[in-house]
Amino acid sequence: MIADLKPYPAYKDSGVPWLGEVPVHWKVQRGKWLFRSVKEINADRRHTNILSLTLRGVVNNDPDDPEGLVPKDYGTYQFFAKGDLVFKLIDLENLRTSRVGLVHQDGIMSPAYVRLVPIHGGIQRFFFHQYFDLYQRGIFNQLGAGVRATLGPKDLLEVLVNCPDVSEQAAIVRFLDYVDRRIRRYIRAKQKLINLLEEQKQAIIHRAVTRGLPSTGSGQADPNVRLKPSGVEWLGDVPEHWEVRRNGRLFAQRNETGFPELPILEVSLKTGIRVRDFESSARKQVMSDRAKYKRAVKGDIAYNMMRMWQGAVGVAPVEGLVSPAYVVAKPLGATEPRYFGRLFRTFVYMAEVDKYSRGIVKDRNRLYWEDFKQMPSPFPPTWEQVQIADAIDKRVQAADCVIDCTLREIALLREYRTRLIADVVTGKLDVREAAARLPDEAEETEPLEEAAVLAEGDEESDGADFEGAEEVAEAETTESEEEK
Repeated sequence: MIADLKPYPAYKDSGVPWLGEVPVHWKVQRGKWLFRSVKEINADRRHTNILSLTLRGVVNNDPDDPEGLVPKDYGTYQFFAKGDLVFKLIDLENLRTSRVGLVHQDGIMSPAYVRLVPIHGGIQRFFFHQYFDLYQRGIFNQLGAGVRATLGPKDLLEVLVNCPDVSEQAAIVRFLDYVDRRIRRYIRAKQKLINLLEEQKQAIIHRAVTRGLPSTGSGQADPNVRLKPSGVEWLGDVPEHWEVRRNGRLFAQRNETGFPELPILEVSLKTGIRVRDFESSARKQVMSDRAKYKRAVKGDIAYNMMRMWQGAVGVAPVEGLVSPAYVVAKPLGATEPRYFGRLFRTFVYMAEVDKYSRGIVKDRNRLYWEDFKQMPSPFPPTWEQVQIADAIDKRVQAADCVIDCTLREIALLREYRTRLIADVVTGKLDVREAAARLPDEAEETEPLEEAAVLAEGDEESDGADFEGAEEVAEAETTESEEEK
């Protein structure tokens, strides 16, 4: 079906660089003739359904487990109706900060967002696809003189967009929804495979770092190894010859700055620490003062204070720099960092990190060095730490290969979906006949599990390597004053 799509019979010059040629019968209009900007503050607090504009789109925000910062008073939030377009166009160079969404139900969102409501009808989903395409291509950055940090509603309404008649808008949306459902189902199946493999890896790693290696290839515990109570609730019994030590006896804090020539390291929630590739990054980070970034030597453990409870921790593969929002732990003589890098990413250990973290509000909690060094960890003999780390690397290698291959497939599908949507909403492909032949289908009821794999747009980074470093430092100062 998609392979049979062809361009429209005739085109005209739109007069707009980012639109190029458009079908001859399409109109090109400024947003202000299609939408108006509305801000309806929830002053009487009668609206209680809290929504958030995330990288996954507009989602319901549970007040008991919120995404992002929690305001003191939702009376400052603004009302959004189902079908409204919502924009967060700040820090436009950063694709993880600026966003575009389509509201799926009535609710309230941040007063910093821009709300556009239709004037003359039209299919809002068509215009969402078009605005989202402009956002992904960086068109909003180009408005005015130079690159603007923020784009307000007046500037947004001056943007020229394609405007075919309503029947054609409906045909385009029908076609894109049909294709999107199939892509999402395929991605969902791939995500479930990844989740199963990750569970398998967790079981292998947990067993090895808390009980040691099995004596045979059966995977069963060695019956000749006697166990003893560890004295730590989450750890349970450990081999009799193991110790349990506080992290302060295993690591020393490294707090060295002033090495701006070193490469930048980032943490992955899935694979640990790697060297940051700025050229291929979808988000171009602006580093205010590289000299403030912390030095990590090869073999050091580095963790994000606010995200270690999610697995934002790893072993530095080379000497480099990490964000001021990180703690760098230098392994002491008998400590094999690869063993502890695996231990710290187990679910049971991440749950302990959450207990030891502190802050003014839960979603801003951080694991400070003083708390990290008090946490207990199993401590096998050094030779056994090395043996366990080597064995884990071998045993999870096959699963890692499948996961990497599957993630690449998902990335290619997302890239294909993005390109197809762009070609259709800009008139490069004519889908009218294809849409007319499509069968009627029910809407998807099961959401795409974006969070189960990784957020679209930045496949593995925890998103806090650069952005938020100053914010963390400021928050730490505030917390210190509060605690006093």
